[in-house]
Amino acid sequence: MTRHLSPAALGRWSTRRPWLAIGLWLAFVVTAVFALAATGSKQLQNGAVGESARGEATMMAHQLGFAPYAYSYLHSDSLRANDPAFHAAIERVAASMHSATGVPVTVRLAAGGHSALVAARLENQFPVGRLQRAVGAASTPKISAVLVNGGSGSSSDLRRAEELSVPVTLLVLLFAFGGVVAALVPMLLAVTAVVTAFGLLGPISHAFPLDNSVKTVVLLIGMAVGVDYALFYVIRSREERLRGLPSHEALERTARTSGRTVLIAGTTVAIAMAGQYVVGSTIFNGVASGTIAVVACAVVGSVTVLPALLELLGPRIDRGRIPFLPSLRAGSAESRFWPAVTDRVLRRPVLSTVLATSLLVALAVPALGLHVAKPSSDALAAGGDPTLERQLNAAFPETSSPAIVVATFPRDRRAAAERAMTRLGRLAAARGIAHPPFQSSVSQDGQAVAAQLPLTGFGDNTASREAVGTLREKLIPETLGRVPGVTVDVTGDTAQDVDFTNQMKHGIPYVVGFVLALAFVLLLFSFRSIVVPLKAIVLNLLSVAASYGVLVLVFERRWAEGLLGFHSNGAIVSWLPLFLFVVLFGLSMDYHVFILSRIREGVISGLGTDEAVSYGVSRTAGVVTSAALVMVGVFSLFGTSSSLDLKQAGVGLAVAVLLDATVIRGVLLPAAVKLLGPWNWYLPRWLARLPRLEEELLPPVPAPAAD
Repeated sequence: MTRHLSPAALGRWSTRRPWLAIGLWLAFVVTAVFALAATGSKQLQNGAVGESARGEATMMAHQLGFAPYAYSYLHSDSLRANDPAFHAAIERVAASMHSATGVPVTVRLAAGGHSALVAARLENQFPVGRLQRAVGAASTPKISAVLVNGGSGSSSDLRRAEELSVPVTLLVLLFAFGGVVAALVPMLLAVTAVVTAFGLLGPISHAFPLDNSVKTVVLLIGMAVGVDYALFYVIRSREERLRGLPSHEALERTARTSGRTVLIAGTTVAIAMAGQYVVGSTIFNGVASGTIAVVACAVVGSVTVLPALLELLGPRIDRGRIPFLPSLRAGSAESRFWPAVTDRVLRRPVLSTVLATSLLVALAVPALGLHVAKPSSDALAAGGDPTLERQLNAAFPETSSPAIVVATFPRDRRAAAERAMTRLGRLAAARGIAHPPFQSSVSQDGQAVAAQLPLTGFGDNTASREAVGTLREKLIPETLGRVPGVTVDVTGDTAQDVDFTNQMKHGIPYVVGFVLALAFVLLLFSFRSIVVPLKAIVLNLLSVAASYGVLVLVFERRWAEGLLGFHSNGAIVSWLPLFLFVVLFGLSMDYHVFILSRIREGVISGLGTDEAVSYGVSRTAGVVTSAALVMVGVFSLFGTSSSLDLKQAGVGLAVAVLLDATVIRGVLLPAAVKLLGPWNWYLPRWLARLPRLEEELLPPVPAPAAD
C-alpha cells in the first residue's frame, strides 16, 4: 500500500483538517440518502433457485397465480360442531373474518365434528392483528381458536429488535466508558455508517435485488463493526493520552496503529461476506452486497471522520462521567480480570490449550448431526406449535403447503397437457402425497397451466420433501412428461426449500475455500507470517464449529425449548449454517487482528513472548469485552423472536461471539502464541519479498507493568 493512501496518512489529514473531514463525511451520508431517493429500491420478488426458480419465472411470465387463503382453526376435544357453544364460536369467527377481509367465507367441518376450519380467499390487505385478536376471543376453556396463514409475528419481531438495537448498544457503551461523550462517539460512527449503507442499498439493489431481510442484516453487521472500529480508535487514543502524549500526538500514533488494524479487520470481514457470492443465490447476493457496503462505510468513517472528531473533542471526550459507572481505560488497574487470566494461561499454556480445545470440540461434536430444513409449514406461520399443526393437517390436509406444478406447451398441445395435469393430480392423490381439492390456473395466451397440489407432511417437512421428489422423479415423467413439447417445473415453498437446501450443501465447500484462501493471503501480507493466518483460521473454525454444536443442542435436541419459548422442529433453518459461517468468521477475525496487532507491536518493540502477550491482552481486554457485549446484546434481541429462524440466528450469533471473545481470544490465542514463541512470526525465505502493506515503526511500548 502506498504511503499516501495508508490509514496513517488519512488519519493525519483528518486531524489537521477536522472540520473539512467531518463536512465531507456528512456530505457523503447525505449523498447516499439522496441516491436512495433518486434510484429507489428494487425488491427481490423471489429467492428461489434451480427448478423452483424456473417455475416461478414461468408463472410470472405467463401471469399465473393463485389467491391466498386465510384460515381460522377451531378445535374442541369435548364438543362437536353441532353443540350450541361450538356452533356459536364458529359463527363469531366467520363473522369476524368476513368483516375483516370483506370477502365471503366458507366453513368446513372435520370428520367427527371436533374441528372446524373457516376459510377466506384473500383479495386485499386486511388488519391481521385485529383479526387475530377477534379469533382468539372466541377461545374458551373447551374451545381453542387460532388464526393461521394470516400473517406472522416475524415482522413485528424485526421491528422490535431493530428499534432496541441502538438503545442496547448505547447502554453497553455507557457501562464500558462510564461517560456519555465517549459512549456517543462509537454510536455516531455506527449509526452514520448504517444510514449511509441504507442509502447505498438503493443503487446496489438495481444490480442485486434485495430481500426484505437485507436491511436487518445490514443493521446488525453495521452496528457490530461500526462500534468495534470506533472502540479500537477511542480506546487507543485514550491510552496514548494516559501515557502522557498530547492529544494530537496521541491521535497520530492511533492512526498508525488502530487505523491499520481497522483496515485489515474490515477487509477480512468484507472477504468473508463476499463468500456469499459463490453460492449463486439471489438472496445471498443481496446480503453480501449490503454487508460489504456497510463494512466499507464503517472502515472509511473510522480512518477519516473519527480522527477528526477525536481531535476536536480532545480531553473533553471524558466529559459526562456517570459517577457510579466504571471507566474503561485500557491497561488501567480497573481492567484486571483478563490480564489475570492471561497470566495463568501463560504459566500453563499446554493445560490451557487442552482444556479450552476440549471444551470447544465437545461443543462442536453435536454439529456432526446437524440437518437443515424449513422452520415450519406456512400453514402455521403465526403459530409455530407443531402439535397444533399436526391437528390441522390431520383434520384438513388440503391446508398444507402445496407443490405448484407449472407446465408450458405449444397451443396445439393444450388439451393433452391439461388432461395430463388432471391425471397427475389423480395419481398424486392415489399415492397419498397430495390432498384434493386441487386448484388450477391457465394463462391467457393458452400456453401455460399451473396446478396447486397440497402436499402431505407435517412441520418437519420430511414427508413433503419426499412428495416433491416423487412428483419430479416419477409422476411427472409418467404424465406431463409424455406430452411432446411440454416443459414442466415444480415450485412452491417446499420445492423451493428442497432446491435451496441442495444449493447450500453444494456451495458451502466452495464458500469455505474461498473465504479461507483470501483471508490467509490477507493475513500473510498483513503480518508477514505464515503461522499467523493458519492459527487464525484454525481458531475461527473452532469458534464456528462450537456455535453449530450449540445450535444443534438447543434447537434439534431441544435443550432450551422451555427456557427460550419455542417448539422445536428438529432441524436448523437451511440458510443459517452458511450465513453463520461468513458472519462469524468475519467478526471473529476482528478480535484476532486487534489482539494480535498489539502483541506484534510488543514483539517489534523488543518485548519477550510472555511480555508481548501480556501487553497485547492487557491493552485489548476491555475493548474486546465491550465490543463482544454490544454484539451479544444486539444478537440476543433476535433470540427472543417468536420466529424460529430469527431465534436460531440470534442464539447462534450471540453464543459464537461470546465463545470467541472469552475461550478463543482470552485463553486459546495467548496459549498458542506462548507455545509457538518466535515461530509465530515465521516467514519462509521464498516469501520474504512479499510486498509490505505497511511498515511504520512505532516508538517502543512500555512493559506491561509500567502503568
